[in-house]
Amino acid sequence: METDVRSESYPPVNGKIKIGSSAKENWREAVAQFRRPSLTKSGWQIINTFVPYVLIGCLMYLSLSYSFWLMLALAPIAAGFRVRLFIIFHDCGHGAFFKSNKANDIVGFICGCLCLTPYQKWRHGHAIHHATSGNLERRVSGTLSPMSIKTYAQNTGAILTLTVNEYRQLSGRERLMYRLYRHPLVLFVVIPLVLFVVIHRLTSPGDTKAERNSVWATNLTLVLTTLVMGYWLGFGPFLLVETLVIVLTAMAGVWMFYVQHQFEETYWEQKAEWDFGAAALQGSSYYKLPAVLQWFTGNIGFHHIHHLSPRIPNYRLQKCHESNALFQQTHPITLWGGMRTIPLKLWDEEKHKMVSFRRL
Repeated sequence: METDVRSESYPPVNGKIKIGSSAKENWREAVAQFRRPSLTKSGWQIINTFVPYVLIGCLMYLSLSYSFWLMLALAPIAAGFRVRLFIIFHDCGHGAFFKSNKANDIVGFICGCLCLTPYQKWRHGHAIHHATSGNLERRVSGTLSPMSIKTYAQNTGAILTLTVNEYRQLSGRERLMYRLYRHPLVLFVVIPLVLFVVIHRLTSPGDTKAERNSVWATNLTLVLTTLVMGYWLGFGPFLLVETLVIVLTAMAGVWMFYVQHQFEETYWEQKAEWDFGAAALQGSSYYKLPAVLQWFTGNIGFHHIHHLSPRIPNYRLQKCHESNALFQQTHPITLWGGMRTIPLKLWDEEKHKMVSFRRL
């Protein structure tokens, strides 16, 4: 099924994307043709990601014998390939990389171990993110306390965003906690390391048996891999190289997640007004990257398309975006434009946009 959704029927209103009733009925049909995974393309993507990743890793260990700085120069390239591994892991979690669920689970688990992320547990939390993105009433349960912030960040992996009115109602201590949480150094350096190194190693009381098993299986695999590689290469070199790559990968991953939802005219609505299609097209960015960065990040910059239909494989996202005028109404964010989102901390419900503490 293929439906052409014409742009003239759904023009932007006050800078926002207005989705009419017929578009709500038809956008699913418009993306349906792109949801079929290709075994050839998925297989080639595994080869052109795993093989260079292993080769770069070998070069990093070999270069330690000659120059620490050469090894350091190779670290961003290795991190780029690990980000690409995470995109494969991400597609498997959505059941989008292969037609076979078993194949998705096997490859997803392997990639998850390489990315320090338990497959089943992450998949559940990420599904919650897709089902609640942009819904103000599906962020934090309970009071707006530091514990609520910690619980929310741990359970869904999302970045907590308060409204202006909510922030004004916080105590001085709670405001300080939120300001620290949203500080760039904490958000893009501390939290990525804590998330991938510590939080992903732990189970939660609400986890299912499958989710708990995925955490322990991932942890056991990481321990065994560390022992084997440490014995073979030396624990010092192995931990040094892995730490560098993990730090860069974690920072890049959290940054991508941040810029895909935290921009000035993003989408937040109360539950009664919340719309899935609008949340995807308006609340998820089109992060327009240079070709080489788009390749390393597996086209995830077309995040508005991904949120419309998570079952679209990463290698079909661009074609889906280009196929329909409705999808192209999402305003692109450039590399420099992404930097300009960093000061944005609060959602102003009256102005319908993100604002900084200074603007508040």
